[in-house]
Amino acid sequence: MHHDLGLFATITMAILTAFAGGYAARRLGLPPMVGYLLAGMAIGPFTPGFVGDVGEASQLAEMGVIFMMFGVGLHFSLDDMWAVRSIAIPGAILQTVLATLLGVGLTQLWGWSLEASLVLGLSISIASTVVLLRGLQDNGLIDTAHGKVAIGWLVLEDLATVAILVLLPAVVGDQGDPLASGALAIAKTVVFVALMIFVGRRVLPWLLMHIAHMHSRELFILAVVGIALGTAFGAAELFGVSLALGAFLAGVIIGESGVSHQVGAEVLPFREVFSVLFFVSVGMLVNPASIVENFGHLVLLTLLIIAGKGLITLSLGLVLPSSARTMVVVAVGLAQIGEFSFIVGQSGVALGVLSTEQYGLILAASLVTIVINPLLYHALPHLETGLKRLPAVWGLINRGGPTPEAKQYGLSGHVVVVGYGSIGRPIGGVLEGLNIPFLVIEQDADRAAALQAQGINTLFGNAADSEIMKHVGLDKARVLVVCVRDETTTELVVAAAHDIAPNLPIIARASTTEGIKRLAEHGANYILHPELEGSLEAIRHTLLELGYPTGLIQRYVDRVRQDGYGEMLDSHKEHLILEQLIRKANGMEIAWSTVAPDSPVVGKKLSEVNLRAEIGASVIAIVRGDQVMPNPKSNTVFAAGDLVGLIGDAAELAAAGQLLNAFSIAG
Repeated sequence: MHHDLGLFATITMAILTAFAGGYAARRLGLPPMVGYLLAGMAIGPFTPGFVGDVGEASQLAEMGVIFMMFGVGLHFSLDDMWAVRSIAIPGAILQTVLATLLGVGLTQLWGWSLEASLVLGLSISIASTVVLLRGLQDNGLIDTAHGKVAIGWLVLEDLATVAILVLLPAVVGDQGDPLASGALAIAKTVVFVALMIFVGRRVLPWLLMHIAHMHSRELFILAVVGIALGTAFGAAELFGVSLALGAFLAGVIIGESGVSHQVGAEVLPFREVFSVLFFVSVGMLVNPASIVENFGHLVLLTLLIIAGKGLITLSLGLVLPSSARTMVVVAVGLAQIGEFSFIVGQSGVALGVLSTEQYGLILAASLVTIVINPLLYHALPHLETGLKRLPAVWGLINRGGPTPEAKQYGLSGHVVVVGYGSIGRPIGGVLEGLNIPFLVIEQDADRAAALQAQGINTLFGNAADSEIMKHVGLDKARVLVVCVRDETTTELVVAAAHDIAPNLPIIARASTTEGIKRLAEHGANYILHPELEGSLEAIRHTLLELGYPTGLIQRYVDRVRQDGYGEMLDSHKEHLILEQLIRKANGMEIAWSTVAPDSPVVGKKLSEVNLRAEIGASVIAIVRGDQVMPNPKSNTVFAAGDLVGLIGDAAELAAAGQLLNAFSIAG
């Protein structure tokens, strides 16, 4: 029975210890990866207590590699990399080559074989994507020109990893003539890449879109996972290339499709879980006793990764068109190694050119550099100050002048509309009529495809997945309107959006009176309840038929609305915004009328004319020459030639138009 539960026990203990280690690491301000690696050491064969099955864990690690590389491909942006190409491309190539040579030179002094030295050199030349992005984000650098260069640089290193994994077996493996083996490996890779480009990019996106139109989330998830695993497996079995390359190319191709963001959201849980298991399995291979025995080597290797790679990066400022600050930021960000170093090191172990002890040294160096890296970000100002005290050095590194800002893509100053149904569609119509840019998030594949065909910016996906919300530019948006019927989904969307952009105004639809309070707690600024608004419209029309004055009816309806929404709508501005949205959603319209010279309203204040009380239409704006007066005050005086914006139903707008154009109103 114990044997039968071996895999189950290994997975269970890996997840439990990883959770404990990751939680402890975050509490200490360290990347969770540190905790995952230590968790692996805790259940590994070199420490007392429970011992996981290393062989089974390595199989899980392979899946972790596949999902990590699939995610890298999915978010790979050639446009972003091209924007900083003059710095990132030559910088990444030169830094990788020079760091590899440093690693080879150091380990040759230790008496390692040339093949083992080459694998270690390649391993330490590649930084961790997870650690770099986290460091840039935590220090507010991810959206700066310096951060863009660092990310582009890292993308090149990721691509270099793919190339290394393809060529490594041919270069250091026991396959006869290295040149012939390398040429064969390259030929197989070219065939596989060509097949993916000319066949895969037509078949895979079509398949996913076809599954999306079947409205089955389970099938869609299975299709995504099947493509990631199946492509990787086929690449390895049929073409002899690495699992990582197959997964990466599958991600790149799907990343170009219209379902890429939803794919990213669905595959995220698999990527995160199996990535954690990958780090745990790596930690299981670390022998603490071996680290103690080789402590001197560990110190030297750590210095090479932090100081050696840092000096290489800074010295590249002598030849790259970049600012000194950019090079300092990049040097700090790349002064660590992580997941891709593990993948390269594992390939070396599998090929028999790197011993377990040597691989353990790479793992230990990774642990140390990941722990130290956050401290380097805190030291950034001091590093800059120190370099500026050497004007000659600073001038040479800063020869490229200010780093050009990376090109920004996507909408800005737009409105995000979640759900394009009975409420979202009218809102979109108003925004389109006013030439206000907007982006729709729609979960229904058929509706999303139809909107895209109409030229409406539409993102297919479930907005309840926070991964989707990261791609709609909330930090640059003006308003978020959540119109979906499901209240749980609305709460998730509002909470995620408020976390991403705390100052963004959020208008949300509630399905219950209880939901109004919950949405307010999650960060919604304005909340509408369609059923309540429908009942208010019924009250309004009933009282109209009974002969009550329009102004009295409106005041009564406003009081009932305020009671229904509680304290959420306690200002005139909030009432006005909500009323405009609701009226448009219930058949109300916005129209513009010009004040004629002989109109009876000329020279009178809005409060004197009192269109809302007498007719029912409301003035929402006045355009006078080049001056625009939104929500004009009651003491604003009408003038001949004013363009007046009105909101109301068809009859109210017609009556208001007659008054403004000097015609008398019957009755």
